[in-house]
Parts: sequence; C-alpha cells; structure tokens
Amino acid sequence: MGKKLDGKVAAITGGTRGIGRAIAERFVAEGAKVVVNSRNDEKGQRALDEMDAGDNVLFYPGSVTEKEVIEGLVDFTIENFGQLDIMVLNAGGVGDTAPVVELSDEEWQFELDFNLNHVFRGTRKALWHMVPRKTGRIIAISSIEGKRGKANIAGYTANKHAINGFVKSAAKEVGTEGITINSICPGLVHTDMLENQSGAASGLTEVADVIALYTKDTAIQRPVTVEEISAFALLLASEEGAGFSGGTISLDGGLANY
Repeated sequence: MGKKLDGKVAAITGGTRGIGRAIAERFVAEGAKVVVNSRNDEKGQRALDEMDAGDNVLFYPGSVTEKEVIEGLVDFTIENFGQLDIMVLNAGGVGDTAPVVELSDEEWQFELDFNLNHVFRGTRKALWHMVPRKTGRIIAISSIEGKRGKANIAGYTANKHAINGFVKSAAKEVGTEGITINSICPGLVHTDMLENQSGAASGLTEVADVIALYTKDTAIQRPVTVEEISAFALLLASEEGAGFSGGTISLDGGLANY
C-alpha cells in the first residue's frame, strides 16, 4: 500500500519547530518532499540534520512578515521540486501583550504581517501555481482565539478571526478547481515553546500553572499535542481530505463552541 503523500510536494512556514516541525515530519514519513521555512538559519540547519531526510527536505530562510520571503518560498519550492501541492501556513503568533489603549501602530502592523498578511500572500502565491494545475491543498494554522476574544491580545485575536474568514471565502473561489483551503484552530498545544516561556498574557510563570489555566474548561483537561495536529493536517493534505474545504476546525480538546 502506497504512502498517502507519495509524489506530493509541500511548503511549510514556521516548519523547524513545534506544530510546523511535526507536520513536516509526518508529511515526509508519508512520502512527501518538503521545504521548511524559518527566520533562523541555524535552527533551520539543525532541523534538517535532526529530520535526517536527505534531499527530501530543504530549508528556506526568512521572515514571513516580508512579502518577498513568503512568495520566494513558493518559487524556491517549485524550482527545486518542480511543483507545489500542499501549502501549510503555520508561522504566526502573539507579539507584545497589551491592552488596546497601549497598543502601538507598529505592533499592530507587525502582528498583521506575521499572521493575516502572511496567510493572504502565501495563499495567493500558491494559488497562482495550483489553479492552472487544478489541484492543491492549503492549510492555515489559526487558533482557538479566532473563535472568541481575550484581553490583551486584541491584535492576535483579530488576525486569527480574519484568517478564518479569509479561508472560508477563498475556499469558495477555488473549490471546483480541485483545491481545498482550510484552517486548523488549536487550543493550548504542548510544544517546546510552551516549556520555554511563561504565560505572559496571564501573568503566570510556571508551565504547570499555564496548562492548568488554559485547559480547565476543556473536555480532555490537557493540552493537545503536535502529533494530534499533524495527524489532522495529513488528513486535510491527502486525497482522503478532498471533501473538507472552507473549514475552521477546532483542535482544542473541546473548548470552543464551534
């Protein structure tokens, strides 16, 4: 029995650690060739060494806040592997946490470029290649915060809501072209980043306290894992996921109401 992504090529932003790294590893294990992107050259090379997938994984450096980088990632992928079948727009995150009255124009613009603009530009560039071929999968990693609101992260929350709306609209434009577009909305995810940072937005410093706070209202009472997210990304990327499009799928352990 063949692997689910045999002959497929994927590009993944923020692909050297956390959710992006787990997706990259799962895609490679299922037969795909992958280009991972990150801002840090050293971390990128380390990720390639650790994945040990030879010429099946390449690294493209740069910050997706820059239009030239996100568009260059698509060009680089096609130049090296001949095609682009799967685009995973995983990079993004919270900048400085602050109430709206203290939020600067510069911080607002940074979060816009890092989150929504990165997804828009990556999707647009990928579609320029996918539409003529009448095939493709685009997966944006959004957040449970794109389905609710939380104090002191208004920029991040606004961007994630916008990403989910963007996905729904864009999916309707290309659904008859063999292309699906979805977003995955994780809740708290157990990653190395969680272990290495405090809960700044909540004023907590201990990882256990952060986990307890953000999982107390979930059904499973624990963070989701990167493996659980990558498993669903594989479904969306494969032929088995052809019926999913325009979805904003909550992978949050049962927190969101939809």
